[in-house]
This record gives sequence, structure tokens and C-alpha cells, in this order.
Amino acid sequence: MRAWIPAVAAAWWLMGGASAYPAAQRGDSVSPAPQTSSSDSGNDSRAEAYFNFMMGHVYEGEYRSSSQKEDADRAVEHYKKAYALNPESAVIGEQLAEMYFISQQLREAVTEAQSVLRRDPANLPARRLLARIYVRSLGDLPNRTEQSARAALAIEQFREIIRLDPSDTDSALWLARLYRLSSQDGPAEQTLRGILESDSENANAVEQLAQLLLDHNKLTEAVPLLERYLSQTPNGNLYDQLGDAYTRMSDLARAEQAYRHAVQLEPERARHLRGLAQSLFDQERYQEALGEYQRLVGLRPDDATTYLRMGTIYRRLKRLEDAERQILLAKQRAPGNLEVIYNEATLYEDQGRFEDAIRVASDAVAAVKAQTGVTPGRRRNLAILYQLVGRLNRSAENYTAAVSSFEELQRLGPEEDLRARLLIVESYQAARNLPSAFAEMSKALATYPNDRSLRINQALLYGDNGQPDLAAESLRALLTRSPADLEIQVNVAQVYLENRRYAEAEEAIRLAEGLAAQPSARETTGFLRGSLYERQEKFDQAERAFQGVLAANPRNAAVLNYYGYMLAEQGVRLDEAVALIGRALAEEPANASYLDSMGWAYFKQDRLAEAEAYLRKAVNRSAHNPEILAHLGDVLAKSGREDLAAVQWERALAEWRRALPAEQEPEKISELEQKLSRLKNRLAQQAPPAAEPR
Repeated sequence: MRAWIPAVAAAWWLMGGASAYPAAQRGDSVSPAPQTSSSDSGNDSRAEAYFNFMMGHVYEGEYRSSSQKEDADRAVEHYKKAYALNPESAVIGEQLAEMYFISQQLREAVTEAQSVLRRDPANLPARRLLARIYVRSLGDLPNRTEQSARAALAIEQFREIIRLDPSDTDSALWLARLYRLSSQDGPAEQTLRGILESDSENANAVEQLAQLLLDHNKLTEAVPLLERYLSQTPNGNLYDQLGDAYTRMSDLARAEQAYRHAVQLEPERARHLRGLAQSLFDQERYQEALGEYQRLVGLRPDDATTYLRMGTIYRRLKRLEDAERQILLAKQRAPGNLEVIYNEATLYEDQGRFEDAIRVASDAVAAVKAQTGVTPGRRRNLAILYQLVGRLNRSAENYTAAVSSFEELQRLGPEEDLRARLLIVESYQAARNLPSAFAEMSKALATYPNDRSLRINQALLYGDNGQPDLAAESLRALLTRSPADLEIQVNVAQVYLENRRYAEAEEAIRLAEGLAAQPSARETTGFLRGSLYERQEKFDQAERAFQGVLAANPRNAAVLNYYGYMLAEQGVRLDEAVALIGRALAEEPANASYLDSMGWAYFKQDRLAEAEAYLRKAVNRSAHNPEILAHLGDVLAKSGREDLAAVQWERALAEWRRALPAEQEPEKISELEQKLSRLKNRLAQQAPPAAEPR
């Protein structure tokens, strides 16, 4: 309690208590006996005010130590008595308002502070208190409208404070923050630059201004600002911002260097380690990134995000069991976290564990639906989960369940309706149910007649239905002489390729190549050109096209698989074919097409046991693909199990007959029919003659 006496004495002086003892101020002796004069009643009033003010301070100190409500109530009671005795004292009004504030009686605090300002508009302590109250209450308001109104009140107070005291840098920094909160970035920037004009070394102002510039993607202004300050004074937060700026500029080496400086200065700051780990990940230096994330686990062992990031790295390294362990550790720390659930389900999908993936996602849907109240967050989570469940069911060829999930998505509201309709059409398309796909497309276009994505998908349906010219005409109607035309030309090329119209396909590929500015786009056109040449048996030209793509991106799984399968189909350079397909499977271990390619390459090498193992995995992933079924039949026939081969060939023929018009390959159907006919004749000749009846 003794620490409060100097403050009380100072406050007493400001209250006018010294005027009761004029002789003491002149250094004269003062008689201890009370003086009798006409001012006695005034002195008594001031003395009582002083006593109550002092007792208010005492109980305020007790409240700050104990947080007991009764101490706050006693402090307020004494301050109010003092204020009643001396209502002109701004100091008592300020202290009463402060007491209301620290005891969380904000309405009363505002009332008292405003009362002081009505009498004394230049009272800085009252304005600072009022500004603090408005700032403190921002987080308690339920919606943005109320928050904006309260921020405007705080801005008004801070602007007055700075006008009255231009040297108050802390208030200027708060004013800049509030401007940014209110989306008034121009005044915020002006305020921050004003601070730096008078105090160029103010780290908080540099940090705020740099973040403002980064938010507006003004990287060429943010970087020099940060580097100029950091050349004089190292600062962890500013190095972190510099790392963010360089990351956005795709200068990953400098980003890494900046984050390393931040970590060296503040090795216990998780934010800096996280930035360094991410920069290493972005450079595909996965082992080094893992090391930094493991350090981060030591600092924040309960942070689920860190385990998720390590799980992502292990997935990139194709160490799926290690990835699963990390995701389960994340799940222990954040069992209902949507990102954790999504990662767990998609990991199981990568492993081909569709039942587990669907179970995890479906359980999450049930948990979100069980929540009470309809909130934007709940609806958003359900939208993500319904799409995930639907996609997983579609990948598992559970098309009815997929459509059902997308219909649930559609019921969430108008924002989800368009997306759901497109997903339903795509599900019927994948199920080879073109009548239902066209019917759903008609309904969707009746509601959204000008939607580009629907019109593109409708054109692709025409292509699947063996109507390539109608498909191409529909697609070309969407050309806009803009970079968006790349997607259209790629789709036109695919439609003509699927329908074996190679001259038209080549022209569309040529046009797409002219629009392919980004590396990923050039990979797509290179793949299309290679597949065009392969289908025409121009194998040397196809190889050159595929090799061009792989020179730019050695991990392009689609090209690796297609190239390897092309070699295997020809029966040439089979070791190279196996190696290429193996690299594709390293990227996508559960891809049914890639598993089929590896099985076929092993078949060509007469490694029948390995061929069968891969082909059975492929069938498990895609049970209705006629080519995979036919390949498995070939392996079984060559292994001497002709009866089992016949079963697979019969299944393959049935699936060929269900194939979409654009997928039909009459020569393969004819070849299968001949194989089955020869096999049945041979089996019939080998069968023992039926016993003659007696």
C-alpha cells in the first residue's frame, strides 16, 4: 500500500489541497492547531475530499492486488464521495473513470470520462482513458457494424490526443492500427509516415507500415523500408516480414536468409521457425524443413499445424506411413479440426483406403451436423465436407453415394447450388450415365444459362457422346481472345483426340501452344502433342514431345506413365518402361491407370506374378475399366489359368459395351471377342465326351 502514497500526495496537490496551507508553500511555520476563520468550512470540505480520494486510492491498490469486487466497490464509493465534495476537480473525475475502467464497469467509465471532457475538452488523461476503453471493447462486439462504430469513436479520441500532444507516438501508432482496422489505409499510411519523419528508428511504425505495404502487394516499397531499418538495427519481427516479402517475390534464397536472421535473434519465436521451415519446404529441401518443424514441435508441442506440415512433407517424400503418424498426432491435439480431418481422409485416399477415407469424412459431417445453430462457419464446413465425401465416393466408383452427397451440398443454399449441380453432372458422366448427365445439365443451364463452367462441361458431354463437331462448336463459342482461351483450345484438342479426329486435334493443340505462357500450361500442351503422335503411331515424335515435358518437369506423373506405357505396348526398352512407370507411381501410388501400366510392362517382360499383383490392385481401384480387366485376363491366360482369364475377358467385354461412344475401340472389342471364341473352342475340344445314356 505504501507505493500509493506518493500518487495520493501528487493528486492532492492537483486537487487544490495545497491552497489550504498557503504558509507552508512560503516556507513559514504552520501551527498544528486548526485555524478558525471564514474558510474553515471550505477547508473541512477539501479535507474530507482528500480523505475519500486517499481511501479510494487505497482500495484501488487492494483491488489491483486481489481482484475482489468489494475492493473495487469501496474504491468507487470513496472516489464518488470525493467527487461530490469537489465536483470541479478533473483529477478526481479521471481517477473515478479509471477505477470504473479497471473494474470492467465500462459504461460508467465512459460516462465519467465524457463528463470530465465536457468541462475540460483539452483533458488528455480523460481522452486517453476514453480511447483505451473504446479499443478494449472492440473485441467484445458481435458484428462488424458495431465494431466499425466503436473504432470510429476511438479514432476520434486518438486524433484529438495527437492534436493536443503531437509527441504522443504511442497514440499515433494506435490511430494507425484503427485506421487499418477500419479499412482506411490511406490515412493509416499517412500517420505512419508522419511518425517515421520525426522518429525514423521507431520499429513499431516500420513494422506497421511494412505490413500495410505488403497487404497491398507493394513489395518494391516494403523491401527497401525493411532493409534500411535492419541495416542499422536487427529486429526479429522485421526480418520475418522481409522473409514474407521475398517469398511473395519468389526469391526463396533471400527469404530463407531473412528467416534465418530472425531465428538467430529470437530462437524461441515459433513464428520465425515456421517461416524458415516453410521457405525450405518451398525450395523442396524437405529433410531440412523437417528439422525445423521438429524444432518447432519442441517449442509448441500442442500445435496441430506443425504435425500437419510434417505429414505433408512425408507425403511428398512418399513415406505415407510416417505421414499418417504425423496426421494422427495432429488429430490428438485438434480432434475436430477441419484441416486435420481433410488431410487424414485424403491420405487414406492416396493409400487406396477408400473405406477409411469415407468413414473419416462422413464422421466429420455427422459431427458438424450435430452442432446447434446455423452459422456461416458451420455451413462452410459442411460444404467442404460434402464435396470431400462426394469426391471420395466417386473415386471409389460409388456413384449413387457421390450424387447423394452432392445433393446435400446443393441444399445448403444458393452459394453452393451451382457447384453442386456441376459435381452431380460430372458424377453421372464418370458413371457413363449420359442420359442423366444431360438431364441434370439441362436443369443447371435453365438456372444458370450463362455460366461458363456449365457450358464447357456441356460441350465435353457432347464429346463423350460421339459428337465432336457439336462439342467443338460449343467450346469455340466461348472464345474471348484472352488468356482464358487456352482452356478452350485444350478442351477442343481433347474432344477431337478422344474421337480420333487427329487433324482437328493437331490444329487445336497448335493454337493452345501459342497461348501457353506458363510452364504448367506448356506441360499440358506437350502431353497432348505426345499423345497425338502416339495414337498415330508416330512413336519417335511422341518420344521427343514427352522428353521435352520431362526435361522441364521430371516429376510429371501423367507423362511418365504415358511414355512408359507406350514403350511397354510396343514391347521395346522394357526396363526403361518399368522405370518410367515406377516414377509415375512414386508420385501417385494408388493411381489405377499407373498400376495397370506397370502390370502390363511386367507382363511384357514375362514377370507374370508381379504383373498380376499390380493388375489386381488396379482392378480394385477401377473395377469397371475394360482395358484393365482385359490385361488381367491376358496375364491369367498366359499363366495357364484360362478359365479365370475367360471370366475377366467376359467382364471386359461387358464394360466395353457400356463404354461411352467416344471411348469405344472396335478393334479391341473385336480382339477380345476373338480371344474368347478361340478359348471357348479350345476348352470345348479339351472337355471329355459326355457319357452316352444307357
